[in-house]
Amino acid sequence: MNRYVRVEVNGIEHFARAEGADFRLLTGAPWAGGREVGASAADARLLAPVAPSKVVGVGSNYRDHAKEMGKPIPEKPRLFLKPPSAIVGAGQPIEIPPGTERVDHEAELGVVIGTRCRRVTAERALDHVFGYTCANDVTARDFQKEDGLFARAKGFDSFLPVGPHIVTHLDPAKLAVGCDVNQRVRQQGNTADMVFSVAELIAYISHVMTLEPGDLIITGTPAGVGPLQAGDWVTVAVEGVGAMSNPVVDRSDRC
Repeated sequence: MNRYVRVEVNGIEHFARAEGADFRLLTGAPWAGGREVGASAADARLLAPVAPSKVVGVGSNYRDHAKEMGKPIPEKPRLFLKPPSAIVGAGQPIEIPPGTERVDHEAELGVVIGTRCRRVTAERALDHVFGYTCANDVTARDFQKEDGLFARAKGFDSFLPVGPHIVTHLDPAKLAVGCDVNQRVRQQGNTADMVFSVAELIAYISHVMTLEPGDLIITGTPAGVGPLQAGDWVTVAVEGVGAMSNPVVDRSDRC
């Protein structure tokens, strides 16, 4: 099991392997064969560990969350896209934009694709996974209801914290997924309760669109989603991966 990150050193972004509190710089993305260059980056600034060509989200993939949202259990995965520009790393602020009165956290297991994936079977799907990370699918719930769509509600800059690292060689079948806000538990779930497993999701998505190395799938959230406000600290934790915390602030143009 290895942990991989993205860091900024002297204004230049690098992928790196985390070794304790130290980072060993790589020549490129680890899923693309990036090799360690022997350089240590003690003063590196941690970034989100992914820079995907696309982010594929899955709606209502936990029965208890579908119930709390008044949605039926889906017979097929309900897919949506989030823009990569929404991604921020651990410790970076979630910015509440003007006009919304309800911004929710959604703790999720993130799946990072390692090799090009097109029309695969569920039996072979996990062969294409590089590793797993924590994700927070932040959503402006009132905009979601107003639009009847996800693009605006989930697409704002900073609405997808990811990190702090990617962990390899992890079995995604039974992992605790949770969220605390200001150290109070909001969400407690387990990937064993997902309607569609990670392998089933990858197989389904890959028959719709080609998944490229570095792409990110966020696999749905358990029950307990709730509001965030400026001044909060929100922490998403995934068993075997770790925890990611982000502050919540009002965007500079929010009155």
